[in-house]
Amino acid sequence: MRIVSVVGGKAAEDTNAAAYDSINPARTTETVAKVRLADGATFAWACSAASAAQREWERVPAPVRGRVVASMGRLVEANAEELARLVTEEIGKPYAEALGEVREIVDTCDFFLGEGRRLYGQTVPSEMPDKNLFTFRVPVGVAAVITAGNFPVAVPSWYIVPALLCGNAVVWKPAEYAAASAHALYRLFAAAGLPDGVLNIVFADGPATFTGLEAALEEGTVQKVGFTGSTAVGRRIGELCGRHLQSPCLELGGKNPMVVMPDADLDLAVEGALFSGFGTAGQRCTSLGTVIAHESVHDEFVERYAAAVAAAKVGDPRGDVLYGPMLDHRFADRFEDHLRWIEPHHTVVTGATGRITAQNPRGDFDGAGGLYYHPVVVDGVRPGDRLFMEETFGPVVGVTTFGGLDEAIALANRPGYGLSSSIYTTDPKAAFRFRSGVGAGMVSVNNSTSGAEAHLPFGGNGRSGNGSRQSGMWVLDQFTRWQAMNWDYSGRLQKAQMDVAEIVPDLEFRL
Repeated sequence: MRIVSVVGGKAAEDTNAAAYDSINPARTTETVAKVRLADGATFAWACSAASAAQREWERVPAPVRGRVVASMGRLVEANAEELARLVTEEIGKPYAEALGEVREIVDTCDFFLGEGRRLYGQTVPSEMPDKNLFTFRVPVGVAAVITAGNFPVAVPSWYIVPALLCGNAVVWKPAEYAAASAHALYRLFAAAGLPDGVLNIVFADGPATFTGLEAALEEGTVQKVGFTGSTAVGRRIGELCGRHLQSPCLELGGKNPMVVMPDADLDLAVEGALFSGFGTAGQRCTSLGTVIAHESVHDEFVERYAAAVAAAKVGDPRGDVLYGPMLDHRFADRFEDHLRWIEPHHTVVTGATGRITAQNPRGDFDGAGGLYYHPVVVDGVRPGDRLFMEETFGPVVGVTTFGGLDEAIALANRPGYGLSSSIYTTDPKAAFRFRSGVGAGMVSVNNSTSGAEAHLPFGGNGRSGNGSRQSGMWVLDQFTRWQAMNWDYSGRLQKAQMDVAEIVPDLEFRL
């Protein structure tokens, strides 16, 4: 498969541009797609093309735009299995998970179909007679959307669908290593009848994207930036947007805590920790980072958790496995570095670490041909350890202990991330104390740190983001601006705060 950028509905290919091979991480000798990478000028050009197309798209009534979004959902639904298989092939996500990811796109489209008839403004009473006040939601203009590849089709839909629904045009830059999945989603969305230039896709590496985005912001052809990726890159994008007085939508990394209280259902907690710690090989922004277990249940939890991890199946993502390979060579290499954060005072309770090979197998699985890594549970992590403080983005979970709930909350907040969190307890008071004390944008009670629904706000604080939210009606604030209008039909100039009728009370009155 050969893939190029699409700008204004036409292939945008530079024959001198660099090429990138998107591989199958389960069988690294297989190339899924050959991608022709664009330069910064192409990205800036795409933003200009989107700006030219946006004004006509804005004039399409919002309910009609909602029907286009609904068609996008129906097209994805009709192609769900093929799209999920492509996701599995390109990034190694188990097929059942990939199918769930595709379902999330459909849910998002279904939700925003209705929002096409609910882009409500308000009628506000005036302080003067014969005058009405109104508010309107208006599109921001062009949204530049830059996404990671661990959720190559679901997360982009969180940006693209509401942005289009609100009347914006979009330039989407997906991850190079997930280019085939992204290109397939683009084709499905375009088939819903989007006018040329309203949705553009540009394949580029990080430096070219940054250069192109900087140029587009200078030219005034981008009014909103949406970014999902690392905290480090998010800071640079935030700084760039800030110089242009723009507020980006930043969804960044996480070091997500799970608190296990003395009254927790340990079997349920272990099940949640297994899925959130090792689903997608720990390569989610919402993956479990550290289990914070009460000292009275710590030993039993660790024993059960280690046993569950030992029994879990790792292997070919086309089969029934907990997780498959790392997304790409770059993430495998980075995870190798993270494993070096294991210190002498830590205890690895799950056995082997590192890449699964014939010399370092996992049972009878030798990981031949793929970027497979052993799941690792590290007990004894301490505040200040890199393994406690930093996102690892791979199949490793730390465990520490606490004595009281206030201590657990302090430990949960210590790394400075604030995306997702979880507490296992049967005590409502503990659940609500944790909710009010934790700095995470999302809190789960007796559920894992992973998992989002299309009608709830998704996003983080601190090192996990700038407080912006995706999904549900809350994301509308990212892709619209409020406009106020006053209509004076009195036939004379009425000056606010000056020509206001006054009713004088008798404030000296007493009973």
